[in-house]
Amino acid sequence: MRLLEGQVALVTGAGGGIGRGIALRFAEQGAAAVAVHCRTAASATAGAAREVASRIEDFGARAVVLEADLRDEDACHRLVREVAEWGGGLTALVNNAGVQPTRPLPGMTTAQWRAVVDTNLTGVFACTQAAAEVMGPGGCVTHIASVEASHPAPGHAHYSASKAAIVMHARSAALEYGPHGIRVNTVSPGLIDRDGLAEAWPEGVERWVRKAPLGRLGRPEDVADACVFLASPLASWVTGHDLVVDGGVSARPTW
Repeated sequence: MRLLEGQVALVTGAGGGIGRGIALRFAEQGAAAVAVHCRTAASATAGAAREVASRIEDFGARAVVLEADLRDEDACHRLVREVAEWGGGLTALVNNAGVQPTRPLPGMTTAQWRAVVDTNLTGVFACTQAAAEVMGPGGCVTHIASVEASHPAPGHAHYSASKAAIVMHARSAALEYGPHGIRVNTVSPGLIDRDGLAEAWPEGVERWVRKAPLGRLGRPEDVADACVFLASPLASWVTGHDLVVDGGVSARPTW
């Protein structure tokens, strides 16, 4: 029996990279229906989202592509309602959508700060709240955080702060939704490989591989497997936990 047999899942930001890997792995592990979220039909990832939905159907699961601007609270609630109506319920939500611009903290404007926080944090808050309203006991919410929640990088103050807040949101939500049988956790990836990364940032990739005890970059499937575990019966007593998936980099001494 596959780990997610019969589940109905929503993966936000599922058009590419980590989100794509999660959505496909959920289908591969037996989810009955996987909703693939993208921001708008005109977004750069909309076509990729449709391709992901087609791949999900190849695994024998139902798939749908739904649009929502997660900076809008009403849009988040509408998205979750549409998934529940389409899928006949909702058992798993993966809050994966996020942005990661680089900008030095000195001179950062409030608008630039909010553009990151509203997407990475407020969208997670609203989608989780909406999901908890339609989930029954056994429901699972997983936020994709980052190792930068505890190890900030220059130029990422807004991103790191939003991811640190996501970790604490999950712990708070685990506390308050636990009595309803709903679990909430985070997965914190390290550096995940993508097309062109080694060419665009060769020194960073080389530095990461050298520091990682397991000697490689992460893959979307590594993060996806962590999400599958947390959504499965194997993690039925795991909530409020931050599962770090970084090849061991965070275990390296900083002194």
